[in-house]
Amino acid sequence: MLKATDLHTYYGQAHILAGVSVEVRAGEVVVLLGRNGAGKSTTMKSIMGLVRPRAGTVEFQGRRIEQLATHRIARMGLGYVPEERRIFTELTVLENLEVGRQAPRPGAPTWDFEKIGRLFPNLREMPHRPGGRMSGGEQQMLTIARTLMGNPACVLLDEPSEGVAPVIVDQMAEAIRGLKSAGVAILLSEQNLHFAMEVADRAYIIEKGAIRFSGTMAALAANAEVQAQYLAV
Repeated sequence: MLKATDLHTYYGQAHILAGVSVEVRAGEVVVLLGRNGAGKSTTMKSIMGLVRPRAGTVEFQGRRIEQLATHRIARMGLGYVPEERRIFTELTVLENLEVGRQAPRPGAPTWDFEKIGRLFPNLREMPHRPGGRMSGGEQQMLTIARTLMGNPACVLLDEPSEGVAPVIVDQMAEAIRGLKSAGVAILLSEQNLHFAMEVADRAYIIEKGAIRFSGTMAALAANAEVQAQYLAV
């Protein structure tokens, strides 16, 4: 579904990603774990074309995309949910969703407000509420829902549990499991190991712009040394 190979990305002269490779198969939830500043968000932005890697390749559904503009990548069915949320605060929930609407695409689930409401019951109860009058967790749900309106085959989720209430984190985990059941592949960026254990099939750990661990969640759970070295705060 999605494969990034040997990505080298710079901010100015700073070498941020030093040979990062990650892969997401169809129907899979993969988590990219690491501390703040490890390179998780830069990996996502490099895949989406928001930051251009100097070296390496990115393939989505068998097609090279690392030289494409971000809007073209999105139109191919690769969704991106940034950490910053970036909803339209003056627009209602329904209006925000309409902004993200794209035509149905083969091989990917098609989303509308009814399906969104089953995935995020909170949003179903507030279709006409302006985005600026929602809690941080509700805004996070809306950001994901707006991306889903583009009917993506794969979604990049950057820190969805960051800064939201525990009850919303639980709902977010349930929503990610629902997306997987619907057939959406997910690459998830996280610091929260417990949350990742709840939803992911496989993990990569990134530290100082390089992958330090790759394996199943069961293998990571059993490796206290790796957890202590790369994930302990």
